[in-house]
Amino acid sequence: MLAGRAVTQSVAQAIAAFSPSLPLTVAYSGGADSTALLLACVQKWPGQIRAVHVHHGLQPAADDFVKHCQDCCDGLKVPLTVLKVDARHRPGDSPEDAARRARYKAFEALAHISKARATIYSIALAQHADDQAETLLLALSRGSGLPGLSAMPGHWTRAGIAYHRPLLRVSAADIRQWLAGQGTAFIEDPSNVDEAFTRNRIRARLLPAFESCFPHFRDTLARSAAHAAQAQSLLSELAGQDLAQLGVPPNIRALQGLSRPRLANVLRHWLQSAHQVAPSAAQLDELMRQLAACKTRGHQLHLKVANGFCERRGALLHWYNPAVLMPTQSQ
Repeated sequence: MLAGRAVTQSVAQAIAAFSPSLPLTVAYSGGADSTALLLACVQKWPGQIRAVHVHHGLQPAADDFVKHCQDCCDGLKVPLTVLKVDARHRPGDSPEDAARRARYKAFEALAHISKARATIYSIALAQHADDQAETLLLALSRGSGLPGLSAMPGHWTRAGIAYHRPLLRVSAADIRQWLAGQGTAFIEDPSNVDEAFTRNRIRARLLPAFESCFPHFRDTLARSAAHAAQAQSLLSELAGQDLAQLGVPPNIRALQGLSRPRLANVLRHWLQSAHQVAPSAAQLDELMRQLAACKTRGHQLHLKVANGFCERRGALLHWYNPAVLMPTQSQ
């Protein structure tokens, strides 16, 4: 993506450039964005589109959402799968993150069932340019590093599913304008205007201010996110090369030979790639401090990291989750 080049598109341009593996499943909530995505995909690939609706069970109107989605899909002659999930969040967890995790688990379960019918399972999600801007501003508000500042990727693969966000360069206003021209009804989810959620406060208060001061903020924030993603990709590549030399689990003496930025980079990469956990900034700083102190054979290291512990075992650094494995079993 070149600096100065506009990144926003119309719905028609976005769908014209979208070329997923078919058949394609559209994640369909019934809201304006997913309705536009579903309709545009059906128009381009009639008979090749399916829909999936995740029933979170968090609102009294959730059953009404299902009925609306079923009626719409019946009219479009699109098969609809409704997946019920438990999206309740635990104390201290973000309700939005809990719902997101539940959705992706549901998608993976659906893909597993459908694998007999398709070699590659493709799912399209309806996030747009305003969502991307909100994600970047939310990451900045949390002091996130490059992974957070990279915001949302346009496409990626996880657990055998190819995910796509074809509307990521289309503004919310353009989506609604296009949808109005189609004459198709959609749901207004009341939770989207609840300012108890940080993302909704950003949408209601910050985005209008950005629009007023910086009319092209969607383009510029998207470019910043793309630059962060490129830098993160390079750091991940370097960390992979370092980890190949350090071993898995990594050798402590070899870790001590790395510069502090490189050490932080490879530790984050190891914890994420091998254990799917991410340390807080404070945990990572303390882990590096304790690693530097491991100068003698008898020096012990045992530190809480994410939902488990890092500890020294002989020459190697291990991580384990005591709720899953006993320390003597963890590798």
